[in-house]
Amino acid sequence: MSGKIKNRSAANAESISGGVSCDERILRDCHQLYTDPDSGLITVAETVGVKLLAPRKKITVMLMGNHSAGKSSFINWYVEEHIQRTGVAIETQGFSFVTSGRKRESLTGNATLHLYPHFKPLQEFKGVSEYLSTEVCTSRQKRFSLVTFVDSPGLVDGDMKYPFDVDEVIMWLGDLCDLILVFFDPMGQALCKRTLNIVENLNEKHGDRLHFYLSKADEAGGESDRQRVMMQIVQELCKRPGLNKCGFDMPTIYIPNPNKPSRCVNQIEEVCRTVEKTINQTVQNTLNSLEKDCELISEAITDTLINDRQTSVENRRARCKSCFLTLLGFSVPMALMALLVLGALSKEMLEIALGHEGKEALSLYLTPIVRIFDSLSVEQQLYSCGGMVLLSFLLLLIARFSFRTRPTLSGKQKRQLQEKLEYVQEVVKTKKKKLYEEYLRQSVSDQDMDL
Repeated sequence: MSGKIKNRSAANAESISGGVSCDERILRDCHQLYTDPDSGLITVAETVGVKLLAPRKKITVMLMGNHSAGKSSFINWYVEEHIQRTGVAIETQGFSFVTSGRKRESLTGNATLHLYPHFKPLQEFKGVSEYLSTEVCTSRQKRFSLVTFVDSPGLVDGDMKYPFDVDEVIMWLGDLCDLILVFFDPMGQALCKRTLNIVENLNEKHGDRLHFYLSKADEAGGESDRQRVMMQIVQELCKRPGLNKCGFDMPTIYIPNPNKPSRCVNQIEEVCRTVEKTINQTVQNTLNSLEKDCELISEAITDTLINDRQTSVENRRARCKSCFLTLLGFSVPMALMALLVLGALSKEMLEIALGHEGKEALSLYLTPIVRIFDSLSVEQQLYSCGGMVLLSFLLLLIARFSFRTRPTLSGKQKRQLQEKLEYVQEVVKTKKKKLYEEYLRQSVSDQDMDL
C-alpha cells in the first residue's frame, strides 16, 4: 500500500548515497547554510547585530557510571570495532571522544579541543586538557556517523584521586550533550555515591536527557539476583530528591556473546532506539531552528531598513530646521543694520542708493519700527541692540546643534541588505523546505506528502 508508513531506519538506510545517510546529509547541509564564509547565516546575521550558533552535524552522547560498568565495551559494540580499552581496572581515566571519520586516528588533548570548538572551555578546568583524547574510526555501523560518544572516567568512592574535578567537568559536559546514558554495574559498585550525586545534580537540569541501564546484566546471577540488584539501585535513586518519579525505567543490557549464551533478557537494542530517537529529534530541531533563525534575520534586516528610512526623514527635518534658524539668526543683525542705516542716512542718500521705489518700500516696512526705536532712550536703544545681537547668536547656536544628524546607510549598503533579505527568504527558506520534505519522505509516502 503506497500510503503505508515505512520503517524509519530502513528508509534512512535506503537513502544512503555514497555512504551518506539522509539525516547526515540534512544536518551537514544545515551546518553549511550557517557556516559558509561568504553567505552563511552567521555572517549575514552579524551585519544586523544578530548572533547565531551553527548547529552541530552530530549528536553528542555521554556515557557515565562507576568503573568497569561496561561503558567502553558498549561503544566498541556499537561501532563494531575495538576502539576503547576495556577491563576490570579503571582504564578510562580521562574523557575520550569517539567519532567517525575518514581514517583511523588517535588525537591528544589539544587536537581534541581543535576538533571540537564548542568544547574549548574545557581547558579552563585545571588539569583536564591533558586527559582529553579522541578516537576517530571509519565505522558506519548503526547510526555511528551521526554520533559522537563521550566516554567519561569510571567513578569510584573512597580515596580515589582524580587529576581534575571530575564532577564539575561531567556537569559541564551534561549541558552540551544531547543524551546522557548512565550505566550501573551490578557487581557491587552500582551504588557508588559519587555516581548517584552527579546523577542527582544532572537530573535537576537535564532530567529528559538521562537514561539508566543495568549493564552486564548477564553477570548478575539468576533472575532473582538481577531483580534484587535493580530494586536496590531504584530504591537508592528514589531516595534522592527529584529522582523519586513514578514509572522508573532501567532496562537490562549486556554485550551479546555467541560463545557465552545467556537466558537473561537483553534490551541493548533499546539503547540504540534511544540514540535513534535523539538523532531524529535533533534533525527536526535543527530544521525548526533554521526556520526561526531565517525569520529572526529577516525581521532584523527589515527593521534596519525601516529605521534607516526613518532616520533619513528625521535628518531632513533637522536640516530644514537648522536652515530656518540660521536664516532667522542672520536676519536679526541685518534688520539691526537696516535700522541704523535708515536712521543715519538722509532720504536723498537712500534714494540715490536704492532708487525711488526701493526707498519707498524700505520706508514702508521699517518706518514704524524706526519710530519705535527712536522713541526709546539711548540706553534702551543700546540694550535693544545688545539683545538683538544675543538673539542672533542664540539662533545660530541652536541652528548648529539642530544640524546634527545620525548616520544612515549608503545606497550600496541598502542594496546589499536587500540582497541578503532576498537570499534568506528565497534561497535559504526554499532549501529548508526541500530538506524538510526530504526528511519526511523517509517515513511518509509521496502520496501522503501531496495531501
